[in-house]
Amino acid sequence: MLIAVLAGVAAVAAAIRSTWSPCGQSMLSTITPLGEAGRGNRFRTTAIWFVLGATLGGATLGLAAALLAAIVGAVGLTTTTALMLAAVLAAAAAVADAGLFGIRIPYHRRQVNELWLDDYRPWVYGGGFGFQIGIGFATYIMSSALVLLVALAALTGNPLTALALGTLFGFVRGLGVLPGARLTTPAKLVDFHRRFDARSAASRRLLIVVQLGVAVVAAVAVGGLMAGIGAVAVLSVLFGLSSRLRVETRSRDLAAS
Repeated sequence: MLIAVLAGVAAVAAAIRSTWSPCGQSMLSTITPLGEAGRGNRFRTTAIWFVLGATLGGATLGLAAALLAAIVGAVGLTTTTALMLAAVLAAAAAVADAGLFGIRIPYHRRQVNELWLDDYRPWVYGGGFGFQIGIGFATYIMSSALVLLVALAALTGNPLTALALGTLFGFVRGLGVLPGARLTTPAKLVDFHRRFDARSAASRRLLIVVQLGVAVVAAVAVGGLMAGIGAVAVLSVLFGLSSRLRVETRSRDLAAS
C-alpha cells in the first residue's frame, strides 16, 4: 500500500512538471479560448477532448506498467525488498534530475504535430494531442519522475494498481491545459507565459524535493528513523559534493578563459 501511495505522489509530480515541457507550453499557447476562437471552435469542447485523450494515454501507460507489475507479482518480491528498491530508485531519479556529477537520463525530444490544428476537427487534435502527452514517453520527457512512476507502479506487484497509477498520471497531465481557459486576449497570453516560464526552475526543484521525500519515506519504512536519517545524510553529501565540483569547474573555466 505504501509503495502505491509513493507511486501516486510520483505520478502527480511527474505530470505537473511535464507541463513545462515544450509540448506542454505549446498546448497552453494553442488550446486556449483565443486560439480556438480563431479556428472557429469552442475551448471547452477541445479541452474536454484533450483531458479525455490524456487520460486514455495514461491508461495505455498504465497497461504497460501493469504488465511489469504482473511479472513482479509472479516473482513474489517481498514488501521490504520492494521498498528498498523504491528508495534507491527515487534517490537515483532525484540525482538525475538534479544533474549531479553529470548524470542525466536520455531525454526523448518529440513534439506533437501542430499541423493537426489546421487539418482536423477539435475532437481529433484535442484527443490526439492529449493521448500522446498522456502516454508520457511519446513526447518530451522532462523528468526522471516518469521513469520512477513506472518503476514504482511495477513494484506494487498489483496490475490493477499499476493501471490506476498510469491513468492518474494521464488525467493530471491532461488537466495541464485548463490554465489556458483565461487566455482570451494576446496580452493575457503573453503575460501568462512570462509568469509560467519564470516558475520552471522552481517546479524542477520542487520535483527533486518530492523524489527525495519518496526515497526517505521508503527508507524509513524499511529500516526505521535511523535509516531515514542515514539516507538524508548520504544524499546531502552527494548534493554537497556535486555543488562543490560545479563551483570548482566553473572557476577553472573562468580562469582558463
